[in-house]
Amino acid sequence: NKVCEKFDFDLNSTIMKKLVWLGIFEDRLVGLKEGTPAQILQHLLEQKWSLGPEDKDMITMYHHFEYNLDGQEKELVSRMVVIGTNQVHTAMSITVGVPVAIATKLILTGKITRKGVQVPIMKDVYEPVMAELDAYGIKFIEEERNI
Repeated sequence: NKVCEKFDFDLNSTIMKKLVWLGIFEDRLVGLKEGTPAQILQHLLEQKWSLGPEDKDMITMYHHFEYNLDGQEKELVSRMVVIGTNQVHTAMSITVGVPVAIATKLILTGKITRKGVQVPIMKDVYEPVMAELDAYGIKFIEEERNI
């Protein structure tokens, strides 16, 4: 009841049902000797969200932009779907680890020459990384049209 009051949602709401399913309100030992609230939440999530032997995860991204270019209304849609192979080679690990590995290789081979921490919004950083991602099954499909 206190959570519902604090965050202004109903006791029978979808959010509350998910929190109850997670076991966050159960009066039981969590299974950690000690931990921060974040570590306890992570532990609960890992118990509920672990993949079974035959399970695969999936990452989906969908970006939709509308903009005006020289007086013409335009729309750009970019989407991506990556499905993991198994419990170890998950879509999450692939989409996080592979771009970092590619960028590291490009820095070490001198193909990316920027110094320091960089936000990957410069073409000389993201274009070579994106070009290699396709070989790992990570590909954005973009569609642009006039509105």
